[in-house]
Amino acid sequence: MKNSLEHGYDPENFRAEGHRLVDFLADKLKQAMSGEHDFVLEWTEPDEAYAQLDAFLDNPNELFERTWQQCIRLHDPRFMGHQISPPLPIAALAGLFSDFVNNGMGIYEMGVAGTAMERFVVKTVARQIGFDEHADGVMTSGGSLGNLTALLAARSRKAKTDVWNVGTQQPLSVMVSDQAHYCIDRAVRMMGWGSEGVIMVPTKDFRMRTDLLEEKLKTAQAAGREVIAVIGSACCTSTGTFDDLVEIGKFCERHDLWFHVDGAHGGASMFSKKYRYLVDGIEIADSVVMDFHKLLMTPAVTTALLFRDGNAAYQSFSQQAHYLWNEAETPEWFNLAKRTFECTKTMMSLKVFSIIAKYGLDIFDENVTRLHDLAAEFAELIQTQPDLELATEPQTNIVCFRYVGDESNRIPLANLNEVNGRIRYEMMTAGRNYLVQTTLGDELWLRTTIANPFTSRKHFDDLLKELRSVATTILADVS
Repeated sequence: MKNSLEHGYDPENFRAEGHRLVDFLADKLKQAMSGEHDFVLEWTEPDEAYAQLDAFLDNPNELFERTWQQCIRLHDPRFMGHQISPPLPIAALAGLFSDFVNNGMGIYEMGVAGTAMERFVVKTVARQIGFDEHADGVMTSGGSLGNLTALLAARSRKAKTDVWNVGTQQPLSVMVSDQAHYCIDRAVRMMGWGSEGVIMVPTKDFRMRTDLLEEKLKTAQAAGREVIAVIGSACCTSTGTFDDLVEIGKFCERHDLWFHVDGAHGGASMFSKKYRYLVDGIEIADSVVMDFHKLLMTPAVTTALLFRDGNAAYQSFSQQAHYLWNEAETPEWFNLAKRTFECTKTMMSLKVFSIIAKYGLDIFDENVTRLHDLAAEFAELIQTQPDLELATEPQTNIVCFRYVGDESNRIPLANLNEVNGRIRYEMMTAGRNYLVQTTLGDELWLRTTIANPFTSRKHFDDLLKELRSVATTILADVS
């Protein structure tokens, strides 16, 4: 055996390297929570980051330390950027364990423990939604894949022809708000329905106008399109605003359409006693997608796809694979590849199960409620500042706002996009605070996602202080 293989698999090397890595990460966690970090992000230009990899190769013993320098520090309370959680340490350790055992989850014999845990997690989420014992589902790699799989199930149940075996015989469509996540449009195009496969329903205050659904349906049918589903956003990505799921569900029941809820982000509200009302109506959906890695402190990517009628999942992928199982048509909850694209699937359920086993479901309630409350607090602070403008009242942990200048020196409307875009870039590259941006209509807004439960009023004040300092410099340059 080659010496490199012996060294690579040596248990004592693994023990030493593992201890050193955990100690390093624990120190960084302590620094983040105590505010000792200088930067949330140490910005590096793309070409420079690539060029630095040679130094990584020259110093392999410093690999993790060097990699850390280029990572966004999600555990720092000043991280208020994208929709992703700072993971709980226990869930990160579960990820390490899962990577080490490397058990694929497509068939039961390859992942006995993980398969049982996945069923436990799926059934737990189904109960939170309000589904009965007939509900079922799978865990999958991200909301985009979850939404695509749900639409395949909708096609299987609602299309007039057997698309899986004979192909599409009539143009198919789904209806969704114009604020929906782009993965819906992408999924529809991947299924071959074309650009008209997505019927965009206009929004008011960033929520689907359910009063237009009847009109949109009749127009599509008159054009020869077969509408099979309506998708409710819970919540939309840009502003965190929730569609009226109750009204969408009633509409789908009247017209025998599939009702899908894209709850990748806001679906986690089902765990909060205080904010459960945001997803009222989700219990009548045919399918629901929810990401654990957005609000539920789980490493990415960990997504649950639930079906109110568990049998719906099997119909989407009914095909022979004799080297995996004997009966293609037989529902077997323990052979997960019958219900998902993935065959060699990671044991992602262990990450969620470890949290529930260690802390119970109450920790999900506590975190979701805390983050929603913090967003409301930040929005109230913004509304008291004459040089800031709030895009809309936040419903979840997403807050959109922009700098407009003080009362004596208002920024011209034509310059607002440029100024706020530059504010965002300068703050990102400085790396002391981290926020992102979004476009609403043709207007650019700064966007924060309060993802860290240890973020506080002090961090909001620090962010706005830096923002104003950056804005002053930019305005002096513009003038």
